[in-house]
Amino acid sequence: MATAASSSSSMVATAVLVPRFPAASVRTTGCSALPPLPPRVSTASLSFSSSVKLIPESKRFSLLQTKASEETSVDAGDLFADLKEKWDKVEDKTTVVLYGGGALVAVWLSSILIGAINSVPLLPKIMELVGVGYTGWFIYRYLLFKSSRKELATDIEALKNKITGTE
Repeated sequence: MATAASSSSSMVATAVLVPRFPAASVRTTGCSALPPLPPRVSTASLSFSSSVKLIPESKRFSLLQTKASEETSVDAGDLFADLKEKWDKVEDKTTVVLYGGGALVAVWLSSILIGAINSVPLLPKIMELVGVGYTGWFIYRYLLFKSSRKELATDIEALKNKITGTE
């Protein structure tokens, strides 16, 4: 019994020591489920500068040139001065701060809710399907025909007037 146990333990040891994969230098001609890998290409032969040199210099610089239609630079001092002026005009600053904080909390909670919905296996695909369906309906209802586009424009203008209080 003791000899059987020692022989079985030596067989286990030899089974562990035998490599499961053939050595890299040995080529097998047997059938494999995976196709052979293509030879490695040296990354030193490929470089960005060699591909840029293929484009003539005049075309290279013409591709990089852009023209601005008008001056769009904004001075940071002017921006902060405008923000300070608008903040000074606000009468109830605590309400603005509370609304801003509430908006941040709402964005945080909605990201948690979306993460929870994403973890349910089929729900993200169903929500995507609902979104595609609603987008199709919106396009058909408001954007496809000229009369419905005018109706949408008047609805948007009415909403803007309602929000700004110029109604």
